[in-house]
Amino acid sequence: MFQDLARRRLREFQERAKAPEVVENLLDLPIDTLRAWACSDFITDTCIRNPMLVQDLLATGDLSRAYPSDYYAREAKRIVSAASSEEDLLAVLRRFRQREMVRIAWRDLGGGAGLDETVGDLSVFADAIIDATLTKLHGWLREKLGTPLSEAGEPQRLVVLAMGKLGARELNFSSDVDLIFAFPKSGQTVATSATGRQGGLSNDEFFIRLGRKLIRLLSENTVDGMVFRVDMRLRPFGGSGPLAVSFNALEDYYQTHGRDWERYALIRARSIAGDITAGNDLLIRLRPFVYRRYLDFGAIESLREMKALIAREIQQKGYRENIKLGPGGIREVEFLGQVFQIIHGGREPDLRERRILTVIGRLGERNHLPESTVRELSDAYRFLRIIEHRLQEVDDRQTHHIPEDEWARNRIAAGAGFTRWADLSRLLQQHRNNIQRHFNGVFAEPDVAGMDSGQNTENNLTMLISKDMDQTRGGEILRQAGFSDDIRIWKMLDTLRNDTKLRFLSERGQQRLEKLLPLVLQSIMDQEASPTTVERVFQVLEAIGRRSVYFSLLRENPIALEHLVRLCAASPWITRRIAQHPLLLGALLRPHLLYTPLKTSELERDLANRLRQVPPGDGEQEMEALRRFKQANVLRVASADVCDAMPLMVVSDYLTDIAGVCLRWILRLAWRDSIKRYGKPRCTWENGARNADFLIVGYGKLGGFELGYGSDLDLVFLHDSCGAREYTNGKKSIENSVFFGRLGQRIVNFLSAHTPMGILYEVDTRLRPSGQSGFLVSNIDAFADYQDREAWIWEHQALVRARVVAGSANLAKRFEAIRAEILRAERDPEKLRREVRQMRERMRGELDHPPAGLFNLKQGRGGITDIEFIVQYVVLGWADRLEGYLAHRDNIHLLKGIANTGLVDEEESELLADAYCRYRSKVHALALQERPPLVEKTAFIEERALVTGIWKRLMEES
Repeated sequence: MFQDLARRRLREFQERAKAPEVVENLLDLPIDTLRAWACSDFITDTCIRNPMLVQDLLATGDLSRAYPSDYYAREAKRIVSAASSEEDLLAVLRRFRQREMVRIAWRDLGGGAGLDETVGDLSVFADAIIDATLTKLHGWLREKLGTPLSEAGEPQRLVVLAMGKLGARELNFSSDVDLIFAFPKSGQTVATSATGRQGGLSNDEFFIRLGRKLIRLLSENTVDGMVFRVDMRLRPFGGSGPLAVSFNALEDYYQTHGRDWERYALIRARSIAGDITAGNDLLIRLRPFVYRRYLDFGAIESLREMKALIAREIQQKGYRENIKLGPGGIREVEFLGQVFQIIHGGREPDLRERRILTVIGRLGERNHLPESTVRELSDAYRFLRIIEHRLQEVDDRQTHHIPEDEWARNRIAAGAGFTRWADLSRLLQQHRNNIQRHFNGVFAEPDVAGMDSGQNTENNLTMLISKDMDQTRGGEILRQAGFSDDIRIWKMLDTLRNDTKLRFLSERGQQRLEKLLPLVLQSIMDQEASPTTVERVFQVLEAIGRRSVYFSLLRENPIALEHLVRLCAASPWITRRIAQHPLLLGALLRPHLLYTPLKTSELERDLANRLRQVPPGDGEQEMEALRRFKQANVLRVASADVCDAMPLMVVSDYLTDIAGVCLRWILRLAWRDSIKRYGKPRCTWENGARNADFLIVGYGKLGGFELGYGSDLDLVFLHDSCGAREYTNGKKSIENSVFFGRLGQRIVNFLSAHTPMGILYEVDTRLRPSGQSGFLVSNIDAFADYQDREAWIWEHQALVRARVVAGSANLAKRFEAIRAEILRAERDPEKLRREVRQMRERMRGELDHPPAGLFNLKQGRGGITDIEFIVQYVVLGWADRLEGYLAHRDNIHLLKGIANTGLVDEEESELLADAYCRYRSKVHALALQERPPLVEKTAFIEERALVTGIWKRLMEES
């Protein structure tokens, strides 16, 4: 049927063109000309009126080829430059537009171009036309009114920002263009001697006049039609605002008056004409308005409100068949992608993307959307955009409505490659259903379970938020809801709302809190949690209230709220961490990852990705990224720990790995900054000049893979600069000793500086040679000499657990050799025993003072420190008998090794290791409860007796 229509139209064209060979050539093209001519009245009518256009397209081969990327820019500049007046330019632009739109529609309908090429051509064509036209108009107006200059005398040009689909390079076939006009700086025009014109016109007025001329040339309807409908309503203050404003005025507007929908609009803003470089700088300045540094779940609320307005309009105007605005339409895909951009884009720069399909793909890559959702949304969006073009290519009209006429519907189907409308309609509905399902999954209003279950309204937790609620009624509601200590919980709720800083929340913040609280109480009740849990969760709510979007995060994500309640119930330590660092709430959004700590290689990738998003050399942001990395990953470990998902040894391994990754990256960053400023440290030795190397050695719990949740880092810094000419090779050359001292201090600063995210780790460098009176960074030869000649026995004890954690591999080998040599050194057994025992007695006298009836797991007799001293004593006295175990730093492996010495047998070694693990497990558990390492005096009787017995035999008996 439609092929017959096409042939009739081609015959009419042939009669008009009087060139039969043209039709034959058209039918020989490698595209479906019959489908294009059947399904587009616009193509047919334009070609019949202007046969020369068709002959030109054939002669140039433009129907059969894709354009090079710079074609439209070159061609637009050529045709615009030939115009001698605005009226001439009006006609030239429309003829150019007519030719190119026929070509684009023909290739699209005929199968010569896919969706990506079609929207790309439409967008690049619009960019080129607007930029070339603006450049021409700017020159003409400058000749007439003078050159606009800033107050400092800098020439000014207008900037055109494209919004919407043009900004995203996704322009549809018969689209209007949404634009904003701005200019860099205020000032006035200055006449040139060549024109003799008077200056003195404000830049505002100059660019407003220029903007009006541009709009007229693009949108005025003449006998040749128009180029583009121009929509300027997205500018500051909409239709009532000035047509063009300065950058400062634009930035002030968004910071003072900017609304949520304007944030969404700016996601796709792009500088396309005029001073494009300045426009790009402007968009960077506006970025903080669009993307917040925190997880902005308030975006869902605002977008839900926008969608509700559109839904009411759909209902009023009958838009259900509208494939853009109707349910499951194009706009819902865009909204869905943009809400994730607004939420996460502040912390994930790769989501700051204009093209929606790229956004959807990246949301899948970053696990914000499941793979199946990404696939269904992408397929649906592509399909709807194709149907959108088929609707608009019929007669070059901006429409998104499915026609009611059966013949018209079947023609749309034919244009999309379907035999009949029914076949297209089924697939169209399937895609729209998929979109609507995924959209509703994100934007559905959270609800309190049981609110619609027919229960008595007095049992409705939402009623607790009403202003006239009193203690009696409130307690009754809580009791009926399942809370046993109802009055206590009511008082907590009343205090939270009326006696904390939350009473100063903005109106919007109060609304968010009031919507969240019933959900919080419901979640606590569902988990049968205690009043203590209520108190802890309320502690978090009070802390995060200064940024009420976190209320939205918990309200919009019931699973995140569920896991917050679970973790608060399990640990006050975790509660306090989340309260101090609300950014950690983002980790609750992915519970499948929350309880699965990362392995070392995964930690390295995680931190590398975080630092990649920070401008190189921005030390403050790098510190923040390191702290966010540590806090997020320690939370993962603690979450798995409180759920008994891993044993003690694994917990310490994970915590130690996190610290190790931080130290390795900090060394890279500090080294980068130091050599940038001073150059690389060089020295001359027997074999010639070489680079001097650096090393970070971890002692104590870090060295022994035994870090706990609040452990500090015992660090020693070493370098190997020696010989002659020990200087850096930069322009600002300094002695290597000074370089390494400053490098060490920078590392300490990275770790211990206070930032909004707190400190990274407390650092203790007192184990370096000569302690606090020694150099912060030691030469490794001096370190070896100190250990051999001056170090105390307790310093050799510390060396048992010393381990290289970052730095030069060659220097690490030297350190390992020094450690092994010192530990294997021959010692007087009796003197060794006496000094180790005396040191332990001194420590116990200073630190072992538990309250009556309690035992100190660390310092008490027969506790953790006694086991550690036994290990260190045996290693220092009988290192040669340990064989391969000497290479280990953790006490469990070393305990296995001391069975080889003959001082304890294998069974005792295993019992000591078992006691050590039991003690440390309890200490970990107490730390998560924010309690000191104290237990009842009747606890661990057998373990303490074992350790005490071995201690007496080894350390006290002659």
